[in-house]
Amino acid sequence: MTSTPAPEPDSPTSLPVVEDIGRARAAERVHRAKPPVDPATLHHRELLGGEFWRKIPAYRDVDEATFLDYRWQMKHSVTKVAKLLAALQDLADDGFIEDIREGFHHAPMAVRVSPYMLALIDWSDPYSDPIRRQFIPTNSELLPDHPKLDLDSLHELADAPVPGLTHRYPDKALFLALDTCPVYCRFCTRSYAVGLDTDEFEKVSLKPNNTRWDRVFEYVASRPELEDIVISGGDAYNLRSDHIRAIGERLLAMPNIRRFRFATKGPAVMPQKILTDHPWIDTLSDIVEQGRKLHKEVCIHTHFNHPNEITEITERAMNKLFERGITVRNQSVLQRGVNDDAKDMGLLLKRLSHVNVHPYYVYMHDLVKGVDNLRTTLQTALDIEKQVRGMTAGFNTPTFVTDAPGGGGKRDVHSYDWYDRETGVSVYRSPNVDPDAFYCYFDPIDLLPEGGRARWADPGEHDAIVSEAIENAKHRPS
Repeated sequence: MTSTPAPEPDSPTSLPVVEDIGRARAAERVHRAKPPVDPATLHHRELLGGEFWRKIPAYRDVDEATFLDYRWQMKHSVTKVAKLLAALQDLADDGFIEDIREGFHHAPMAVRVSPYMLALIDWSDPYSDPIRRQFIPTNSELLPDHPKLDLDSLHELADAPVPGLTHRYPDKALFLALDTCPVYCRFCTRSYAVGLDTDEFEKVSLKPNNTRWDRVFEYVASRPELEDIVISGGDAYNLRSDHIRAIGERLLAMPNIRRFRFATKGPAVMPQKILTDHPWIDTLSDIVEQGRKLHKEVCIHTHFNHPNEITEITERAMNKLFERGITVRNQSVLQRGVNDDAKDMGLLLKRLSHVNVHPYYVYMHDLVKGVDNLRTTLQTALDIEKQVRGMTAGFNTPTFVTDAPGGGGKRDVHSYDWYDRETGVSVYRSPNVDPDAFYCYFDPIDLLPEGGRARWADPGEHDAIVSEAIENAKHRPS
């Protein structure tokens, strides 16, 4: 039996079918068209403006020119409870102030908060405020540290061939140029070195020092595989303009270096410096331009954590950097009660994009002393990443990462080899750091199921918990 041949694509018999399909698809597209968005819902464009700082009693008579002066911001930064009391006066009740007083005493990190940050806090509800939680400790929030916590949890000191330089990845190194910052974050992973000694902790010293810096530069120049340098600390914001030039020109002169970035929280906590420290910003701009002519990338990596940190002052500062062709990328830290839900994280990403800052990373909170109340679970990161992906362009969508304790480096949160949600242990491999090692991250114990909390309550179980997780990771099907 012979079959009837199918009509040729251009035969009269096939044309109505093609036309019908085309009309159907066109109708489907019309049907699926998204309705216009109500402009009132575009909250990422609503930036705080006006003289908002005047709500703080100590700043009621401060005019805009003074508030925008970075020197005034630095001089009036809060470092002690007495200075906080002087600024707030009657805005906070006695119980909260006493709670802070005890918090200052037990904090492993020195306290330093700019007037700008202080003015962004909602003092009618300070316990819940996401900015207060990051910078001003209270004793009532303290939780016991996780038993697997290490003061240098990322083992940066162990990977330092010379003081102040961490060389972990094959082609990248971290240069800790200094040990001070414009503000001090409670969750700082370098609380072992950054800031002044506290009542309970003595720090490793990483002062700006030409002799120490020369050793760093000599090492970098001697390693042809190094192409990428992160200049951090501390905070590059606290480097003088002559420091910026000295470091920048030294690195640009090395043939092996192709890119470097100045890491600074400054744009988030003191954007005034970009607007009013003209020698500093002009020097930075010159280094960026020198790099461009040499076909080398010089940029800024900064650190916004909550959409409330982005104001009209931020926008003015970021516009200045954008006009000068300076790329700015953001690295957030996922924190409980700060940005650990999809709504706040989504608004942060959209608002960053609005002011031309590219969301780059969202880190799992490192295991840092005295701030387990700010840490959250790996599952929280997995859930939030799923919800925010696709809400904006891919290049404005960050990668959620775990900086693996023990020196494993940054790992995509989804790339774990094992995750036990009962005990909160996730296990990662890091082939480019150590292909044979297993690195464990630990969820905060207070957020675990009852069975997991019970096991961690028994010190005799700790090693077994970790061993079980690693064994499961070893035998997980590839």
